[in-house]
Amino acid sequence: MAWLFCGWIGFFVTESATAQEKLSARSGAPTEGSSAEEDLGVHGYAESGDVKIHFVTRGEGPLVVMIHGFPDYWYTWRRQIPELSKMMRVVAIDQRGYNWSDQPKGVENYAMPKLVDDVRAVIEHFHADKAIVVGHDWGGMVAWSFAMKYPEMTERLIVLNLPHPAGLRRELATNPEQQKNSAYARFFQREDAALLVKPDALVDWVKDPEAKTKYREALTRSSMDGMLNYYKANYPREPYEKGEDTFPNITCPVLLIHGLKDKALLPGALNDTWKWIDKDLTLVTIPNADHFVQQDASEIVTRTMLRWLQP
Repeated sequence: MAWLFCGWIGFFVTESATAQEKLSARSGAPTEGSSAEEDLGVHGYAESGDVKIHFVTRGEGPLVVMIHGFPDYWYTWRRQIPELSKMMRVVAIDQRGYNWSDQPKGVENYAMPKLVDDVRAVIEHFHADKAIVVGHDWGGMVAWSFAMKYPEMTERLIVLNLPHPAGLRRELATNPEQQKNSAYARFFQREDAALLVKPDALVDWVKDPEAKTKYREALTRSSMDGMLNYYKANYPREPYEKGEDTFPNITCPVLLIHGLKDKALLPGALNDTWKWIDKDLTLVTIPNADHFVQQDASEIVTRTMLRWLQP
């Protein structure tokens, strides 16, 4: 849901990729059961209606579904997958519009109910009744929303750098600093936004040079329209309203991890989270981590998840 820039508004206006470039970028999709890079698991696909959702899976045991945000893809969980997969079956997905998942056209195809049902389809693909759901950024919003819509399918919930939607709405309505720092989202809601952004502009946050190359390739395969449709279809629009009472309470245990250097999603939105959760809430703040906390503080995040998930 957020993207951290240093001077984000200084986009370079560039020509959008041609149809042939996009086709070339998406050729050579991995086959079902083939090995993912770095031995992180094997590739697979789940059918969500007429949309194919790509995932990488590793391990056996209780099912955990991991959902990335913007601008990202399944590989964001590369530091967590090896350890988590020692005790459970990890499934890291590409959300629709991204990387090897299908990229339907139209803003309506990126509305939250469809994103939530993609997660349901993945759980059902593995013949599971429920799962531990993990989400970061837009994946965090999908995770919160999934737990609200399908409480019976949500065993536990882990959300990274995405406050509860009621807290975010409150801050957008009342906190001038959050309003200012959400200017990027209002830009992404512009009709022509996808014409102004190219994949090279989306990878500056990736610190590892080898990972940056992988990200550039994955985002080139992705749909810029699709990625920005998350904002068009789901991000609150001005005039902002609180809407704190419009969400059903979460009925499962929740682990909330937040890097406090996140400038796009300020920590004030974490206040009162306990009001919207009926079970136990564990809140872990990491002072020196930025928005992409699962990479900035990967060891702390992985260790925290493992401890919290121990039976």
